[in-house]
This record gives sequence, structure tokens and C-alpha cells, in this order.
Amino acid sequence: MPHLTTRIIREEHRALSAMLRSILSLLAQHRLSRTLPDFTALRAMLFYVDEFPEKRHHRKESELFFPKLRARTPMSRDLLDHLDADHGRGERRVRDLEHELLGFEMLGEPRRVAFEQAAERYVDFYLAHMALEEQQVFPLAERVLTPQDWAELDEAFAANRDPLTGHEPEAEYQALFTRIVNLLPEPIDLGSVKG
Repeated sequence: MPHLTTRIIREEHRALSAMLRSILSLLAQHRLSRTLPDFTALRAMLFYVDEFPEKRHHRKESELFFPKLRARTPMSRDLLDHLDADHGRGERRVRDLEHELLGFEMLGEPRRVAFEQAAERYVDFYLAHMALEEQQVFPLAERVLTPQDWAELDEAFAANRDPLTGHEPEAEYQALFTRIVNLLPEPIDLGSVKG
């Protein structure tokens, strides 16, 4: 039976996956119609990725979840080192993507392809990262973590409040999430995000 920690991480992964796929869908729609995308919506979506998954979700994985695994089995060291490095690269990559978006917004059509390619690489990177966690880290954690480990992790991860997993946004983020949902041509289906 999955623990609360892994259920929450999976929910956050599904929410992030929906957001990332929405970015690519939005770009594809505008490419086909030969129009410029809504840069405000794209900036808001990338800001969400930077604020929630990069700064909150990854931090808890790297500072709480992964150290418990490292303490229980040396088999996890290379895998967790790789995932921690991904977390570090992810922060830089989202900022690089935000810069590519700014270039597209300021310089127009000549920068469309560069931004779209950067967005596709970022999405591919992130989806592969999440799949690795779910397919390799979660089964390992189920085998080696103790009930006490899970109790501590469950308590920490239960405090997560990612609005895209159905939680009410913190007051300072309310306007951001309202903007994201209202600016998208097809709002993210939060019903399919919840597990």
C-alpha cells in the first residue's frame, strides 16, 4: 500500500506534468494558427514551476526523502546523486527557459523556434526525472524505509500545499493561480490530477 509521502509526490508529479504539457499544447496551438502565444500565461506557468516544484517539492525530496534512503541502503547512492543533480540543474534550466521566453517575447518570431525547442527539452528532462523517481526510487523506498522513516516523511509531505493538487493557494499565490487558470485556452483538468 503506498504511503502518504509517495501519494503526495505522485499527485505533485501529475500536476506538474499537466502544467508542462499545457505549455507545449499552448505553444503548438499558436504555432499552427501562426499567432504569438499569451506571454503572460507562459510567464505565470514558468513562475509556478520555479516556485513550487523547483523550490518546494525538490527541496523536500533532496533534504528529507533521499537522505533517509541513503542511510538505509548504499545501493541508492548513484541513483539519488543523479536525481539530486537533476534538482540542481532543474532550477538553472527553468531560469534559462524563462530567459528564452523573454527573448521570444521581446524579439518576436525569430526567437519562437529557440523557445519551443528549449521548452520541449525542459519538459522531456522533467518527465524523465519524475519517471525515474516513481519507477526506481519509490519501489526502493517501500523495501528499505522503516515505519518511523515513513511517519516522519508523511508528516513533512502532508504539509505540502500545491494548488494544482487541489489545495487552496496560499494568499500570496491566489492571484497567480487564478491568472494561470483564466489565461489558458483549456484550463488544466485538476480532476485528472488528483489520484
